[in-house]
Amino acid sequence: MKVAVEVVDASDLMPKDGLGSANPFVEVELDGQKQRTQTKFKDLNPSWNETLVFNVSDPSILPNLTIDVSVYHDRRQSSSASSDHSSAGGHHRSLGRVRISGVSVAPSPSEAQILRFPLDKRGFFSNISGDIALRLYAFQESSSPSPGAAETSTIFNPDPSPPPPPHKKEKKKSTSIPQPSPDLREPRVFFSVPAGAQGNRPTQPAPPAVEVRTAATPLPASAVMQVQTGPPRPQSEYGLVETRPPLAGRVGYRGRDKISSTYDLVLPMQFLYVNVVKARDLPSMDVTGSLDPYVEVKLGNYKGITKHLEKNQNPVFNQTFAFSRDRLQASHVEITVKDKDFVKDDFVGRLQLDLSDVPHRVPPDSPLAPQWYRLEDKKGEKLKKGELMLAIWMGTQADEAFPEAWHSDAHSVGAQVLAHTRSKVYFSPKLCYLRVLVIEAQDLVPSNRTRLPDPVVRLQLGHQLRTTRPTPTTRSVNPVWNEEFMLVASEPFDEPLVISIDDRIEANKMEPLGRFIFPVIAAPSRTDHSKPIESRWFNLAKPSSGGEEAEKKEFKFSSKIHLRIFLDTGYHVLDESTHYSSDLRPTARHLRKPGIGILELGILDARNLMPMKAKEGRTTDAYCVAKYGPKWVRTRTLLDTLNPRWHEQYTWEVFDPCTVITIAVFDNCHISGNKEDVKDQRIGKVRIRLSTLEANRVYSHYYPLLALQTSGLKKTGELHLAVRFTCTAWVNMVALYGKPLLPKMHYVEPISVVQLDILRHQAMQIVAARLGRAEPPLRREVVEYMLDVDSHMWSLRRSKANFYRITSLLSGLGAVFRWLESIRNWRNPITTILVHILFLILVCCPKLILPTIFLYLFMIGIWNYRFRPRHPPHMDTKLSCAELAHPDELDEEFDTFPSTKPMDIVRMRYDRMRSVAGRVQTVVGDLATQGERAQAILSWRDPRATAIFIMLSLVIAVFLYITPFQVAAVILGLYFFRHPRFRSKMPSVPYNFYRRLPAKSDMLL
Repeated sequence: MKVAVEVVDASDLMPKDGLGSANPFVEVELDGQKQRTQTKFKDLNPSWNETLVFNVSDPSILPNLTIDVSVYHDRRQSSSASSDHSSAGGHHRSLGRVRISGVSVAPSPSEAQILRFPLDKRGFFSNISGDIALRLYAFQESSSPSPGAAETSTIFNPDPSPPPPPHKKEKKKSTSIPQPSPDLREPRVFFSVPAGAQGNRPTQPAPPAVEVRTAATPLPASAVMQVQTGPPRPQSEYGLVETRPPLAGRVGYRGRDKISSTYDLVLPMQFLYVNVVKARDLPSMDVTGSLDPYVEVKLGNYKGITKHLEKNQNPVFNQTFAFSRDRLQASHVEITVKDKDFVKDDFVGRLQLDLSDVPHRVPPDSPLAPQWYRLEDKKGEKLKKGELMLAIWMGTQADEAFPEAWHSDAHSVGAQVLAHTRSKVYFSPKLCYLRVLVIEAQDLVPSNRTRLPDPVVRLQLGHQLRTTRPTPTTRSVNPVWNEEFMLVASEPFDEPLVISIDDRIEANKMEPLGRFIFPVIAAPSRTDHSKPIESRWFNLAKPSSGGEEAEKKEFKFSSKIHLRIFLDTGYHVLDESTHYSSDLRPTARHLRKPGIGILELGILDARNLMPMKAKEGRTTDAYCVAKYGPKWVRTRTLLDTLNPRWHEQYTWEVFDPCTVITIAVFDNCHISGNKEDVKDQRIGKVRIRLSTLEANRVYSHYYPLLALQTSGLKKTGELHLAVRFTCTAWVNMVALYGKPLLPKMHYVEPISVVQLDILRHQAMQIVAARLGRAEPPLRREVVEYMLDVDSHMWSLRRSKANFYRITSLLSGLGAVFRWLESIRNWRNPITTILVHILFLILVCCPKLILPTIFLYLFMIGIWNYRFRPRHPPHMDTKLSCAELAHPDELDEEFDTFPSTKPMDIVRMRYDRMRSVAGRVQTVVGDLATQGERAQAILSWRDPRATAIFIMLSLVIAVFLYITPFQVAAVILGLYFFRHPRFRSKMPSVPYNFYRRLPAKSDMLL
């Protein structure tokens, strides 16, 4: 049997030649056989595509063998000498190594797939980076190494001329695939090919793609497909797919298409910009001597129109049009000025500009100055009157005109809904807690003076309502409450606080006694609990008069209310779940800490999105929304495509690394002029925790977009993101790990969990209402999905997931107890003897216990460094129990509150919940029983058990006073680790004694 190791490529290798590059080659060793590839000169991202074949005499020993793959830097400058030595030895410097078990070798070439391995260090002080792509498979001697060898050779070597013959020594050792000349190679383009695809790409969701690197020239799909063979790995449909697009922000990238230093996480997209500024001295076209002009910009089949201005011969338009360079359909752009008319628009004049003369502009260059152009008639002759000022240039999406421009991919959208397709940046309103202490009232005047009133105070701020509780002390004309309430207020504090006192006459009948309107902007602010705010008396207006008018009038007598009202700016107002919050700063600006870094997000593209408008004859009108802190961003909407390409980059300032950024994809349902009550549809969501990102590293992955519906879990596409966290203050960031997560006031005067959940829900409603009034609006369904407004609702699936999380957490303790039990049972005598020796050493030298523990923790951390995560975390379907969730459980999870299901379904779910709660009740009862038994040891509930325990305690105390501690510890330890031959299978005496202690379970009804 033979084993083939196909060395595909490597990426992000460490420079070793002192000039910022390297000359890499790969050496593979298997079962005492060594082979190597050719040397790639001056290339940190080399591509070999060579197949090295090894002989294995006994196929049964293959799983026990290790394949050692080493990448070296060739110090020699001559390519002809590269085949003189087959051993790396001391002639070359290491670029990394990979040790692969023989179990990873596929049994046949058809089942093999390209795998990427991170390069490890050869020594502790080695400086290594990058990864290598390999393909491992076995085959019989009668068959060829790879069924697609000839096709692969054709792909990567389009030149029909044969390659130069290899050296004689190397010819016997390896079978290499010819490569194109290094100096003729262009910057590489990365093709992501879904597994099992043939021909054109499918529209339905496909398994994650495998990276295939080819030359810059686009290749036929059939040719590229032959590189990736075999089925995908099982259960990889919901996993991340790492990509390496040629981003300018990636370390070591030397491309010529870098946009700018601050816009380097996306690929440049070229656009032709036409800025129509204004016109002057236009000729009159109507009988009245005026005209209603507008401008039409036409490029091939794309046509953009400005707004028309009535009766204006010197109109000002200030409108920009952007045409994608990939879809340019003509060599010149035609700009026509027309007169709006009822029957047919009249021709005024036009311009024709050749695109070959259009200048290029790259920010941060200043905007291009517009110029005046004389209009021409249809024959091309200059008009005597009429000039048009415009600017035309070729730019990228980094241009300042990009967000507000009319785009050619939205040419079918009307002018009224054009604003719904543009990219925008939003900011959440500044929120603050309003604390109101209702103390007392005096001189209330009820309508019926023969009975004592039962007054109730109502507080209303916007849609928030609070009511005091009835108590015996309140049934009076001078009631006392002493109740405190918290509400959420938002700047600019334009909504007043309405305070009213009502008399409860019957269960559903209230009679007003007085009313007071308090402007929130007049409330004092408190940032520290040590500075109390003084309370004040306020006059209550009579129910018959308006509150504002009553304040202006002076009454001889009025009821009064005693209140303490202030803004608590020392808290952080939570508007999202605390588990994945993106902002933890207090409301008061002077209490906020300085920033520690910058977060940059590149929203590149998406693929294989689910068609959301199939019934309407369309696919998907997708746009992205990202939120971090108070800043929200929205990309432009790309119409009618399942593979949108945005390539937009955004930046946030980071104040705490333990925060989460949320990115979601939606389908725009307001493109066709639908009603306002139509909701944008969810496609999927991604969360990235900043603390899991390495600083100054670019992460680029395809994130799966998952939708949990009543029918089950569905993959609705993949979102391509590039993320980079740049730390600007390392000392402050490290110091943050020792500081509290929330502001000081959350710990000095904590808010109850129930009240905090209510305030969080109200803060969400305020943010959704404020962003919904923007233009274009960020709609309520989008804000609620981003903030997880329904995350607190009951879900049997989430309950199972949390239960499994607890069990996996406790499994570590179980593993420790099982290890101790294996030591006690002498399953491995050598390990047991070593544990005995270590125990004796620690008993004789107790000062070594703590250093040994911390040294052990340090070594575990160093050992786990090599197994650290290489990519950001994403939505885990197994952890969420989403793959195997029952449809009825999902239907219950998405049910409204209160439920709208039939009575028999609600009864069945109630019985199921009772069953689950019964099990939880049993577990809680068992825990309580064990704790009560511990309390009963000295409580004399069982006088005989307590007497036995205290007498035994006296004996042990006397024994320990006489015997040195080391001796007692050695005796106890040796007894604990005694051999099973000297141990009974029956429970021990202390265990039997503890189980006989009484608990309070027999006292329950």
